[in-house]
Amino acid sequence: MSDREPLFSPKNRRLITNPLGQDNPITVQVLGICSALAVTVKLKPSVVMALSVVAVMAIANVVISLMRKGIPNRIRIIVQLVVIAALVILVDQVLKAFVYDVSKQLSVFVGLIITNCIIMGRLEAFALANKPWPSLLDGLGNAAGYGMILIIVGFVRELFGAGTLWGYEIIPQSWFVSNGGFYVNNGMMILPPMALITVGIIIWIQRSRNKDLVDIS
Repeated sequence: MSDREPLFSPKNRRLITNPLGQDNPITVQVLGICSALAVTVKLKPSVVMALSVVAVMAIANVVISLMRKGIPNRIRIIVQLVVIAALVILVDQVLKAFVYDVSKQLSVFVGLIITNCIIMGRLEAFALANKPWPSLLDGLGNAAGYGMILIIVGFVRELFGAGTLWGYEIIPQSWFVSNGGFYVNNGMMILPPMALITVGIIIWIQRSRNKDLVDIS
């Protein structure tokens, strides 16, 4: 019998599922907050940023894992930055080619993926010490956990700030006060402080449901 661990063993599955909840990079580890505040005014850029980070983190984890035995310790950070930078440049060019309008909205924040502490943290803490398959799952899990929060915040802010989702009208015009209705868009939702407040509410809900989470204060 082979002692080879199944590809989706319980241990490997936890690499994907834990970052979605009890070890979420944003709500538990409090990493990547800057981009979560900056790109979540609307749902579409939130989704695009989430997918961009998924691609960069998953591939970077695998590449660093494959190279881990040949990277001198003294230059490991430089190597990690070079790998991430190369992937970010590719992602940025793909966005400009296929979703140019969103690329303009994301502006410098795509480039700042290079210094995203979640990616650097997983390369340093996991990919350098593990094989490619677990590293891939770890990258996908943490990027998905990060992206999930971005999408939730973008959904809430666009819906209540502009009455739309993905640019499509969700709240009927007849509901608005200007048309004799009762509803008014909350202009504060599109301001940066509301992104922080929304993330704070998500953290509060998560911690109220899971008392075992480590205190981050």
